[in-house]
Amino acid sequence: MVVEMTRTVRLCLNDGPAAGADGPPMATGRHNSYAAWPAMRGLGRYYELDVTCRGPVDPQTGYFINIKRIDEAVRDHVLPDLESLLASSTRPAAMMPMGQLMQRMVNLLHQPLGGAVWELAMRLTPRHSLTIRSRDMSHLTIRQQYEFSAAHRLHLPELSDEENQRLFGKCNNPAGHGHNYRLEVAVRAPIDEAGQVFPVEELDALVDRVVIQKLDHKHLNLDVPQFARLNPSVEHIAQVIWQMLAGQVGQLGSVEGASLEEVRVWETEKTVCTYRGEERAEK
Repeated sequence: MVVEMTRTVRLCLNDGPAAGADGPPMATGRHNSYAAWPAMRGLGRYYELDVTCRGPVDPQTGYFINIKRIDEAVRDHVLPDLESLLASSTRPAAMMPMGQLMQRMVNLLHQPLGGAVWELAMRLTPRHSLTIRSRDMSHLTIRQQYEFSAAHRLHLPELSDEENQRLFGKCNNPAGHGHNYRLEVAVRAPIDEAGQVFPVEELDALVDRVVIQKLDHKHLNLDVPQFARLNPSVEHIAQVIWQMLAGQVGQLGSVEGASLEEVRVWETEKTVCTYRGEERAEK
């Protein structure tokens, strides 16, 4: 039995020494790792690492890996490395090659976790993250989130008004209704010789130009040509956004080979649709 286990490790990188100025050294205890350890002191940096390990389950214990090992590996090996990189005076943190950094963190975790690291994701903000897979260390997946507001009406002209009302309920209101949609775009991109991938601002500009400007504050049925004959369900919205972007992301960055990995659309905080294209969906 082979499983994948993901552990989220939250940490803060603070300016100054690792020990608190007025308190005991942090090495004496790692408290409240749910919020983050080390804890935030002043204007620090907050990150989350999702470490996914893959391997067989012990039939007796039911364990594949003790999650404490993942916590310790990150805090004993990755955390000191990040602190030293950010404290370095030779290279500003803003110029850090993120592809190289993600590769470096996987390598730092390889030995203490027995080569079990399958995937590593780093949330740089609540809406932006990078993911690297140990089986494909030459690429990163860049995820960024956006929002747009739009109205729509769920209605099929081939059905009667009664059938539409029965099928779609309040969503069939003749005047339509609106949502504040949240969109996440994931792009797989090659890491160049300098250890970099394209800057996320390039993705922001592309999504704004080909998606947001065409959907935001629009009535999808009336203002967006793709929905003239297509019922604008969240499933179809995700598919249309994929089609808008799929032929464009290859232009991102100076190195060819970027590709759209998936599109996620939240219609509400409780409802999200993920679309990965026809070929990916069939695999």
